[in-house]
Amino acid sequence: MAYFLKQTQNKKGTYLQIYSSFYNPEKKQTSHKSFKPIGYVDDLKKQGISDPVSYYKEEIKKMNADRQSEIRDKKSQKVSDTLPIKYYGYFPIRSINNRLGLDRDLCILQLPYNFKFNVFELLSSLVYARVISPCSKHKTFFDVLPYLIDETSFSRDQMYEGLRFLGIEYERIIEIYNHKIQLIYGRNTDHTYFDCTNFFFEIDKEDDLRRKGPSKEKRTDPIVGMGLLLDNKQIPIGMKIYPGNMSEKPIYREVIQGLKDRNNIKGKTIRVADKGLNCTANIMDAILCGDGYLFSKSVKTLPEKEKTWVLLDNDYVEVKDKNDNLLYKTKSCIDEFPYMITDNNGKKTKVMLCEKRVVTYNPSLAKKQIAEIDKEVNKALNASLSSAKRAEYGSKSKYMDFITVDKDGKGTDGNIKISVNMEAVEKAKRLAGYNLLVTSELKMTDEEIYNNYHNLWRIEESFRMMKSAFDARPVYLQREDSIIGHFLICYIAVLLMRLLQIEELDDQFGYQELIDYMRSATAVDLKGQYMVNLTKKSDVMLRLKKKIGRPIDNYYLTNKDIKNILNYKFR
Repeated sequence: MAYFLKQTQNKKGTYLQIYSSFYNPEKKQTSHKSFKPIGYVDDLKKQGISDPVSYYKEEIKKMNADRQSEIRDKKSQKVSDTLPIKYYGYFPIRSINNRLGLDRDLCILQLPYNFKFNVFELLSSLVYARVISPCSKHKTFFDVLPYLIDETSFSRDQMYEGLRFLGIEYERIIEIYNHKIQLIYGRNTDHTYFDCTNFFFEIDKEDDLRRKGPSKEKRTDPIVGMGLLLDNKQIPIGMKIYPGNMSEKPIYREVIQGLKDRNNIKGKTIRVADKGLNCTANIMDAILCGDGYLFSKSVKTLPEKEKTWVLLDNDYVEVKDKNDNLLYKTKSCIDEFPYMITDNNGKKTKVMLCEKRVVTYNPSLAKKQIAEIDKEVNKALNASLSSAKRAEYGSKSKYMDFITVDKDGKGTDGNIKISVNMEAVEKAKRLAGYNLLVTSELKMTDEEIYNNYHNLWRIEESFRMMKSAFDARPVYLQREDSIIGHFLICYIAVLLMRLLQIEELDDQFGYQELIDYMRSATAVDLKGQYMVNLTKKSDVMLRLKKKIGRPIDNYYLTNKDIKNILNYKFR
C-alpha cells in the first residue's frame, strides 16, 4: 500500500484528496481508493497554507515513510515480553484428572460461595503447576500458570479466595476424589497403610494450627501435622491435617474411622503402621471396629523372656539372594499376650489378646544400627565434662553412667564422672537388626506379614515426594484454611502421580522418573502455527507414546497434535 495526492479540477477550482494504492487480488492488478479528503486549494490558502499542493505532498511523503517503517518492523524479529515456551508435560495427570469427572461435583460444592470462577479449573491448574514447577503461590500465578499449555481464567485474588475454599472443604474434596476413583479404578482396602509426618514453619508465634511439638527434622519451630492413609496398592485414600502439638496415635484412629464412614468402607481392613503408632488404644480400636492390625514393636522393650526367644538361633527361616547371601530371616509364634486397658475413670485392666508375632533379622539393618550406636557413644565421650548433665546427652545418655565423685572417687555432690555403660552398649548391639511384627491375623504366613509391613516404604516415599519433589515446605501462607488448601494441592498431586505410576504404567517407573519427564516436556510456540518440541528423550516418553499413540517425541507439533495430546484419556 502507498499514498499519493490526487488533484481534481472542477468549476470551484482544484480539489485535493489523499488516495491509497493497493494490489487487488480479485482483479489481479493495482487499485486505488480515497483515503482522506483534504479540500479546495483556495480554501486551504485562506486557512494560511500558502502552497497546499507542496504542503500535502510532503505530508504524504512522511506517511509513506512511516508505512514502510511499520512494514519493516513487522518483518523483523522482536524480543517478546513473555517467553514463547509452554509446559505440556503434565498431560498424563491431566488426563487422569479429567477422566475422573470431578468438574460437576466441585461446581455443585462451590454453589453456596457464589464464586465468579471455576473451582475445578483453579484446583487443577494449581496441582499441575505444583508438579511442573513448585514455588510460592504468588510466583506460581505470575511465573508458572501463564506458561502452562492450558490457559487460566481466574485472577490472583480469586486464586487466594479459592485456596481458602479448598482448605475449608478439603475433606469433602478428598471424598469426591475417592468416590470417582472407586468408580473408575476400584479401591482395595483389605490392607490400609498409615503414617504421620509434620511440616515446620519459620515463625516465632504459635497459633491454633501451627504449634510446637516433636519435629521430624528435630527443629524447634511451630509445626503442622499430617496423617496419610494408603490403600492396598499404596495409593492415597485420605489425609488429615492437625495441630503440631497433638499426638499421632489418636489421629490414627480418627482418620481411619472418618474415612471408613465417609467412603462407606465395609468389611475388615488390616491396619498397617510402624511402632510409633503401636499402642493399646489403637489395637483395641481396630478390634472393636472389626478390623485387624499389623504393627511393629521394638524388641528393646520386650520382657527378658521374649528377648531370649528373639536371640535364640533355632527355628529361624532364612531368605537368601541368588548368590546365597542372607537377606533376612524370620521366625514366629502364636500366643496370648497381655495388654493394659485404661477406662474413662483411669482404672487399668489387664486383658490377654491372641496374636501372631514374627521376629525378623536383617544383617544390613544390624550393621547400620551398630554403626549408629558406636557413633552415639563416641559423641558422648567427646562431650565437655564441665557441663555434663544427663539431659544434655539426649538419646546418648542410655549408654552412659553419670556419677558424682570427689578426688578419691567417693560419692559427693561435686564434680561429675562420666563412663560408658558397656553392658548397655553390648545389649543394644545384640538386638541390632532385629524387629518384631505383631498382628491379629493368625493365618497370615510369615512372608505375607513381612511383605505387607515393608510396603510401608511407599507411604514414606509419598511424604518424600510431597516434601522434596513438590516443595510442600516452606509454606508462605498465614491463614489456617489457606495452609490446609496448600497441603490439599500437594496431596492431590501425589494422588494423581500414584494413579499414573501404579494404575496406568504398571509401576514400571519411579515417581522421580515421571516428574523428570513432565518437567522437561516443553515446547516453543512459533507464532501459533506449530510448536518445536524440546522434551528430552527418555524411557518414560517412549512408554507413554506406546500407550497413548500420540506423537509426543516429534520435533514439530502442530496445534492439532497438542490438542490430541492434551485431550487423551486413559482407558
